Parts: sequence; structure tokens; C-alpha cells
Amino acid sequence: MTQEKNKCPGEVLAAGSECNVLLVDDQPFVAEAVRRMLADEKDIKFTYCENPSDAIDTALKIKPTVILQDLVMPDIDGLTLVRFFRANPATVNIPLIVLSSKEEPETKAESFALGANDYIVKLPDRLELLARIRYHSRGYIAQLQRNAAYEALEAELKQAADYVMSIIPPASTSNPCVDWLFDPSTQLGGDIFGYHKLDENRLVIYLLDVCGHGVGAALLSVTVMNVLKNQSLRDTDFGNPSVVLARLNESFPMENHNNMYFTIWYGVFDRKNRTITYASGGHPPSILLNGGDRKSAKVVELKTNGFLVGTMPGVKFPSAEIKLDAFSELYVFSDGTYEISKASDGKLWTFEEWRDLVAAFSRRDEKDLSSLLKYVHELNGSDQLDDDFSLMRMVL
Repeated sequence: MTQEKNKCPGEVLAAGSECNVLLVDDQPFVAEAVRRMLADEKDIKFTYCENPSDAIDTALKIKPTVILQDLVMPDIDGLTLVRFFRANPATVNIPLIVLSSKEEPETKAESFALGANDYIVKLPDRLELLARIRYHSRGYIAQLQRNAAYEALEAELKQAADYVMSIIPPASTSNPCVDWLFDPSTQLGGDIFGYHKLDENRLVIYLLDVCGHGVGAALLSVTVMNVLKNQSLRDTDFGNPSVVLARLNESFPMENHNNMYFTIWYGVFDRKNRTITYASGGHPPSILLNGGDRKSAKVVELKTNGFLVGTMPGVKFPSAEIKLDAFSELYVFSDGTYEISKASDGKLWTFEEWRDLVAAFSRRDEKDLSSLLKYVHELNGSDQLDDDFSLMRMVL
């Protein structure tokens, strides 16, 4: 098999690749004996390296799928060479079969401890040698193929995650002032959020949380977001949260989406009338600081009793409306912001504790949302949360 010279030994070989054997032994007669054992095998390519000092460079050049190596050689001790092979990132995982003239338990144990995969007393029976070469070589090739597939999947997941981040609308310093923080628990989460103009006077605000994580959850969340952005539900008044959630419930039944459902908070901010009309489907309340100024603003939970979206056909989603005062700051978030286990005692943090934290944060007029995430990480005792942390803040 011909391989490209610029590829590293860790790159995957094509399916059905031959066994590429490298023998390192200072005795040419051993090499000739092994060569003859392998000569008639069309799936085995054989390379001989007589000088152990050249072994690493030879391996880098020919990219073997299995190495046969003598233990007693001049200049470099065989066990030392095993260490060298295992210390080099390009050869660390290549199967290594030690060849020895003695059946010594101590030598075997040390060989395996240093990273050898197998031990053969030379010269072995031809059928045994062929079986061991093919066994280790196939396992290594399969490992390379799995690694390549995993790396390709990782690259695709990163592209998908980058796309999800790209469609979240940017922060805004205009009226309303908007900023957000999104820290997914996995590369692809089930949360997504956004806002957009409905008309000159009204702004739509929403955050949805699909059950679970991964490609399926992300795909459903992006699909729902695009439906909301493009207003592509037929016969739907997107200024009426009750109607929007009811139509989403009809359009995304869980049985049509691998039993996935989602929660959502959906609000419509009317600039002219200074009101928010809102509805929620199984979602945590949004938190509104509402009053004459920041210091005197009252904490209001914006929630209606709606079902999880997609779980039950024909249900109603009640809406509510609130009048905004001179100062209004809205926090919309997922349950991943507060449903965490405290490192101190293992107990779940409560929504009320999260609400009070957000209220205190707002009253201090803090600008950086990441300080909230930092507090949650410290409370949890880990930077890796079990669920997506999604938070959007609007000064209305």
C-alpha cells in the first residue's frame, strides 16, 4: 500500500489496508527468517531495520501497523527502545511485539510494564507469528479509523455549535439594551434564545429549552427558533403569546421528534404602551425588576401555568400582561442557571435563591453577567454544569 509522505503515523489507513510490519533486530539471519515467513502473505508488507538507533526514524517514515522488536541489541538496550517508542507521540500507540530468546517472567513483566503489547520467544512458529501480527495490526487500524471518525464528528459538532452561537442575536446598547450569556454544558445544548422586532412598536423576546442535549436537541431548538424568527406558523398572531405557544404545541408534538419536548418563555414588549404580554410553557418564571428607579424596583416573577410544549395536544397556554414602570430590567433564563447541586452539602439550590441573587445583582447595577456564572460555578464546585446556562438581560 502506498501512503502519502506528508501524513503522520496517527492518521487513519484506508479500510482493508495491509499489515505494515517493522522488524528491529541486529541479527540479519533473524530478519531473513521472518521475511520468509511473511513472503507469501499479500496483505503483509515487511521492513527490516538492523540498527536500533534508526528504529524511530524508520517507524516515522514507513508508518508501521505493528513493530517486532528484539530485546538484546548493541548500542541501545531493547527495553530502552520500548521506552523510546512509547515516549514518542507518533509511535506511542503502535502495537509492539517483543522478540526474546528467553522465556523469562521478569523480562516479560518489565516489557509489558513499559508498554509492550505482546511477547514472543524467537523464532516463533510461522502460523503463530502471522496470527499475532494480523491480530495486533487489525486492532491498531481499527483504532485509527475510530479516532478519525471521532475527530470528524468533533469537527462537525464544533461547526454546529458555532452555527448555534452565530444565530443568537448580538448584544445591543440601544433601546432596549440587551446582553446575554450562554454556557452550554455539552458542545451542543438544547437551549436557544433571541429577540427581534415584530413591528415598529413591539419586540418579541423568547428563550426555549429542549429536553436533553446533543445534535437532536440542538436541531429542534434551532428549528423552533427559525420558526419564530421567520414567523412561519400559519394563521398565527405572533404578538399573542397564548396563540404562539398553542401553535408551537400543535406543530412540534414530541412523538414526531424522538420524544423530545421543550419549555419556552415568550414575551412581547410594547414600547408605546410600556407593557409586556407573556406566556410560558413549563418554563421558569422570568424575573422583572420594575419600579421608579433601580434601587426601589420590586422583584416580579413573570410566569403563567402552561404545559411543556409538545407533550399534550389541545391544551391552552394562558398569558398575562404587566405594565412597566420608569425603570424595568428583565432577566430571562433556563432552569440550568439554578438547578444545581451545592458543593457544600449536595443539596439543590432553589429558584428563590437564584431570584434573590439576580435581584441583588441588578440593584448593584453590575454590568458583567459572567459574575453570575462565576458565582454558580463556585457554588457548584465545578466549572462544568449539568445543564446549559442560558441568561438574557434587557433594560426596557
